[in-house]
This record gives sequence, C-alpha cells and structure tokens, in this order.
Amino acid sequence: MKKNIWLIVGAIVLISIIFNVVGDSFASLLLIVGAILVYVGIRGRKVPAADPQVLPSLTREREAHYLKSGMTSREIELFRETMNQTKHQIDKYQKNITSNNKLKAIDLRHDALRASKALFKELVKEPTKLPLASHFLYTHLPNMVDLTDKFIEINSHEIKSRETYDKIEESTQIIEQMASLIAKDYSQFVADDLDDMDVELSIAKQSIKRDNE
Repeated sequence: MKKNIWLIVGAIVLISIIFNVVGDSFASLLLIVGAILVYVGIRGRKVPAADPQVLPSLTREREAHYLKSGMTSREIELFRETMNQTKHQIDKYQKNITSNNKLKAIDLRHDALRASKALFKELVKEPTKLPLASHFLYTHLPNMVDLTDKFIEINSHEIKSRETYDKIEESTQIIEQMASLIAKDYSQFVADDLDDMDVELSIAKQSIKRDNE
C-alpha cells in the first residue's frame, strides 16, 4: 500500500514539474492520463492467492508443543505439511458447501464440515495421533473435495440431459456416504477420550457413593 501511494505521489510531482517547465497543456494532459492509467492499474492489481505449498511460520510456542510431544524435527515438518494441506482442503470443502443448497443440506444432516474442523483441532492438540486419522486425512477428505468439485461443475451445466441428472443423483448419494464417513472418523478419533471420561465418571460416582454412606 505504501509503495502504491509513493508511486502516485511521484507521478503527480513529475506532472507538476513538466507542466511548469514545458507549459504545454497537451503534454500535461498526456501525463495526467498516464498517471491515471498507472493508478487504475495499481488499484486493479489482484492480490495473489495463498500458495497451499507454502507453510505458515512456526511459532516458538507451537514448536515447543511439538517437541514436548516427542516429535523429531522431520516428524514436525511432515506433520505441518500434512496439516497445511488439510486446512486448504477443509477451506475448499466449506466453499463448495456454501455455494450449493443441496451440498449444504447434506452437510446439515451429517455435520461433516464441523467434524472436519473439530478433528483438525484435535490433531493440532495431539499431533502424535496423526496415524489414527489417516483415513480422514488421505482418503475421505480429499475424496470429498474432489466429489463436491465435480458435483458443482456438472450441476452448473446450462443444459442438462437425462445422463447429467443421473450423474448428479449418483454424486449426491456418494457425497452423502462420504459425509457420513467423515463424521464417523471424528467419532472414532475421540472415542478414547469418551472412554476415559466414562472411567472418570465411574470413579467419581463410586467416591460420592462412599462419602454418602
């Protein structure tokens, strides 16, 4: 932003100098038009999209968390690469869902997007559990993104044949099944935590019972 402002200021200063020295209204007009075109070009320049291959910077706190978990430097790097890719896939999945009412309805039935985000957060907290989420990370989520991409592409056809409608229906059924699998992935991932909670509750109940006797 600052660079753009200085470019515009420089163009205005240059116009003023030439106008005072030359005094040619036509030359000044050309320079003004040129400055306007430069300004429009700067304003219309698109900000490049984030590269999914570029990892965000690693904070000291996060690095300490990974090291405390017993991970090596190479394991941390592989984990971060996997999670970075997963984050972009979840963002893409969310974008696809919000762009189509039928996909949105499927997600409401299974809560697959919320399960995906929750599983992502759980993995960040417990990175050593990455292997337990292998089906979600390497099969179910990538397949869901591909399926919803293709669904949106086919559904956007202006003219739909009987075959197109059949393909849309088939895709809908498969997406429904995949959403169910993603929800199941999350349930299985946190199953141990739920079992631990049951144990804790059982111990607490026994303690309360003894205290009341």
